[in-house]
Amino acid sequence: MSQWKEFRIEELGELLNSKRVPLSSTQRATRKGEYPYYGASGIVDYLDDFIFDGEHVLISEDGENLRTRKTPVAFIANGKFWVNNHAHILRCKTDYLSKLVVYFFSHLDLNEYITGAVQPKLNKSSLCSIPIPLPKDSREQRAIASVLSSLGDKIDLLHRQNKTLEAMAETLFRQWFVEEAKDDWEEVPLREVCHIQNGYAFQSPTYVEQGTRIIRTMNFANHWIELTDLVYISQELARSHEKFYLRRNDFLLVMVGASLGNFALVTNDVLPSLQNQNMWAFRANTIIDQHYLNFAIRQIVNEILFGASGSAREFFQKGVFYELGIRLPPSALLKKFASFAESTFSRIELNRFQLQSLEKLRDNLLPKLMSGEVRVQYE
Repeated sequence: MSQWKEFRIEELGELLNSKRVPLSSTQRATRKGEYPYYGASGIVDYLDDFIFDGEHVLISEDGENLRTRKTPVAFIANGKFWVNNHAHILRCKTDYLSKLVVYFFSHLDLNEYITGAVQPKLNKSSLCSIPIPLPKDSREQRAIASVLSSLGDKIDLLHRQNKTLEAMAETLFRQWFVEEAKDDWEEVPLREVCHIQNGYAFQSPTYVEQGTRIIRTMNFANHWIELTDLVYISQELARSHEKFYLRRNDFLLVMVGASLGNFALVTNDVLPSLQNQNMWAFRANTIIDQHYLNFAIRQIVNEILFGASGSAREFFQKGVFYELGIRLPPSALLKKFASFAESTFSRIELNRFQLQSLEKLRDNLLPKLMSGEVRVQYE
């Protein structure tokens, strides 16, 4: 097995910061096109031209995300693209080194390298001072990248599958209940077909290290609930708040604040958990199916946010929401959709369980591989 060395970023590739060209929003407005325009945390626009071509690593130079890590601080950009001055740009010597740099920064605590009390910044000198431990032998470097890439590819595949499954169900809902809706279908107010459950304002002094999970609006991500940045209360305290326990397939909707209109579905892997404040949980009664209700609420929310006149906030009052109309299709059609949606939802849940296992394995394995605690065989 090879020896290990602490590399610096410029030993692994070439920093191309001097070639970056920032453009203001006004400038970008006149230059719309097909090429991605990257900032510190990802694509922020599309332009009619590019500066860089090929695989590069972008590393956040500034922004609160350097501390909060809501999005990756290092990621790969490929193809033809443009970069502003909020991300360092690195062209690594090999593609596997690009992957290793991204993996390394994904678990690195950057606090000792960040400057700026108000606006966090990872300047070039600090970036270049970060030691990156790797085996000296390029064959072992490649082997580590291969192991981590295999895990990453499987995780990405499951995420894509879930997006496809969700899109299929939404497409079928729109076809059957929007595009092919009949004029003679009865329309009733929401209050006749569902109950809207408020959350509870759990207080931070009651939080404990382990116990019953509290789902907050910050856990909503792409219509699902991410089990990160969780807080807990004791099981004893949770027993006194049993009415706020979430149920499988609850539709959670943010009804106040900056994330107004965000929503998430409750899957089995989230349970048991309690519902925090600033969100509603929609629960169907016996008249309609929960899956149908969930997609109908999505449609209503989209119409409020993007199609209604006046302030959307006026609609996010429970009394007003209860009076909004919902169609009642024939029971046979509802049952047919419920069967398809349940099969799809169950597949998504299975994928989420697999994702949790793979992500846990990756997160446990990653620092050990990158530090040499766990070694891989190579030829």
